[in-house]
Amino acid sequence: MRLQPAPRSKPMNAQAVIESGSVLDIPLNKLKKSSKNARKTPHGEAAIEALAASIAAKGLLQAPVVEPETGEDGEPTGFYLVTIGEGRRLALLLRAKRKEIRKTEPVRCVVDTANDPHEISLDENVTRTDMHPADQFEAFRRLSDERGLSAEDIGARFGVSAHVVRQRLRLGAVSPKLMAIYREDGLTLDQLMAFAVSEDHERQEQVYDQLSWNRSAALIRRAMTEAKVPATDRRAVFVGMDAYAAAGGQTLRDLFTEDGGGWLEDAALLDRLASEKLEAIAAEVREREGWKWATACLDYPHGHGWRRVYPRPVERAADEAAQIAALSEEYDALVSQWDAVEDLPPEVEARFKEIDAALDVFGDGTAYDPDEVARGGVFVVLGHDGQARIERGLIRPEDEAPEPSAETEADGEGGIAEPGHDIGTVDDEPEYEGVAPLSERLVLDLTAHKTMGLRDALAANPTLALTALVHALALKTFYPPYDQSSCVEVKLVSAYLDGHAPGVSESPAGRRIAERHEGWAQRLPRESGDAWGFVAGLDGGELLDLLAHCVSLGVNAVRNPMDRKPGAWAHAEVLAQAAGLDMTRTWAPTVASYLGRVTKPRILEAVREAAGDDAAERIAGLKKSEMADAAEPLIAGTGWVPPLLRTAQVEAAPEAVPMAAE
Repeated sequence: MRLQPAPRSKPMNAQAVIESGSVLDIPLNKLKKSSKNARKTPHGEAAIEALAASIAAKGLLQAPVVEPETGEDGEPTGFYLVTIGEGRRLALLLRAKRKEIRKTEPVRCVVDTANDPHEISLDENVTRTDMHPADQFEAFRRLSDERGLSAEDIGARFGVSAHVVRQRLRLGAVSPKLMAIYREDGLTLDQLMAFAVSEDHERQEQVYDQLSWNRSAALIRRAMTEAKVPATDRRAVFVGMDAYAAAGGQTLRDLFTEDGGGWLEDAALLDRLASEKLEAIAAEVREREGWKWATACLDYPHGHGWRRVYPRPVERAADEAAQIAALSEEYDALVSQWDAVEDLPPEVEARFKEIDAALDVFGDGTAYDPDEVARGGVFVVLGHDGQARIERGLIRPEDEAPEPSAETEADGEGGIAEPGHDIGTVDDEPEYEGVAPLSERLVLDLTAHKTMGLRDALAANPTLALTALVHALALKTFYPPYDQSSCVEVKLVSAYLDGHAPGVSESPAGRRIAERHEGWAQRLPRESGDAWGFVAGLDGGELLDLLAHCVSLGVNAVRNPMDRKPGAWAHAEVLAQAAGLDMTRTWAPTVASYLGRVTKPRILEAVREAAGDDAAERIAGLKKSEMADAAEPLIAGTGWVPPLLRTAQVEAAPEAVPMAAE
């Protein structure tokens, strides 16, 4: 209730008889809180701050209503009790505390002694109608458009943060059609905020017209941003927001949610910037390392069928090896000496850095063959985490070294045939002065018997059979399909998992596999014909390690509805139990990996299992996106994984089968 003050105020005089309705200038320190005020709940700090800012900018727009305080003898004390306007009194006291005004600052007040103070205080708070939020949004917009006030200026005048002002300005810019629907309660504030993620009125109205029964704010926000790229996208992370903005790219930011930076509106520009940056890295790698070619790709071009080579150990010069050994010994000695000390002395820490830098200069002791570098190339691809990944050592078919022409061929007796002597049939074989080669039919017959005998002999020698199996699998794993020099015919298929779960190759398990693969690739000989000697020379432990790596690449436990293999799925569970698989070592339940991709009941189920019923109840009333965000820290570190990733406990582990003695 706004009371109109009289045209002129009277000076305060405690001894004079003051008529009801009089307007007085009363010193601030003479105003007191009235015990008859109907509002018992204290004003919030934010409300008092906002009121103080308003008074500072525009003055006291509404005079408080007061009554004179009287003592026990019924005489005026000189103080006044504030019946209406306690919030204004507190705001003025806050300004006085900040020394913006004096404690004795005169406050224009209206005296009311004719009405019951409690009743008029109640009336002030009950018989009022709050401004519709739409009116407030549009009013803030007018202050910005017509008076040119910034968000900071408006916030200072109304005691709210600049961020709150920007939110209201964005809401005030929503399509007039949608604002009218909001005024008529056809939209909730959450829905209006979802539309306000963009100021494109045409798109707002288009999305509204396409809504069906599902009108959730999340769906509206997704529809409003479906043609835009999230700032968390790997391309945006790689290019960087500053570089994108410098190239003229526009960014859309949601003022009402924690969106991780908003959305990039120009996907074509982002793709161009990402490609150019990758190409620059590829050119730099090619020039620095001397490869024949280097190609930039947003994604690794699987299925190219090219051979890949790996760096090999290099033989170091004696003096270089001695330097490395001396530095390594010194490093180990320092570690032993200072291992128990938490804070190292500056000189010791500096020496550690010096040794690290010196060892880095020597490299890791491996290098690519110069001939392979001259014929090979590099893929520079964009990883799932937004970092450039360099894949070296790809050899295209046209760059392969020419095969040496065969000058001799094996004869039917296992010897070497003369040049130009082909194996033929009896009917068409030419005349020979010496011994003629065997017929093709006889060769097939004899070698079939040899195969049978070899199978029987191999079955009687498990260690040799294991070596032959590992050799065959190593050829399948590390050498091109046309270079499989093994008589043991085994098939190894490695399913492409990134097609089902983008980025899985960069998970902890994926990186461990890649490092293991590169370690073996560096040790295996370049030529497949030399692989048998290498494999046969491995001791039992290394042989099993290589076998385990090759076999592991053939595991496929993906539950593809288009390729149902219930038997294989069941075996995957048995294998997981036998291996003691612990998925917490390579997977964690995050918003991106699980919580943001399941229903609310699933989220609550996960929180209940991981953190208890109380934690689940605390977030039960949240919206799905907010619930997923709140659930992630509650589950983190608990070891919880969804049932599909759990490994049942093995009741009795099978005994290990010992290798046969050699």
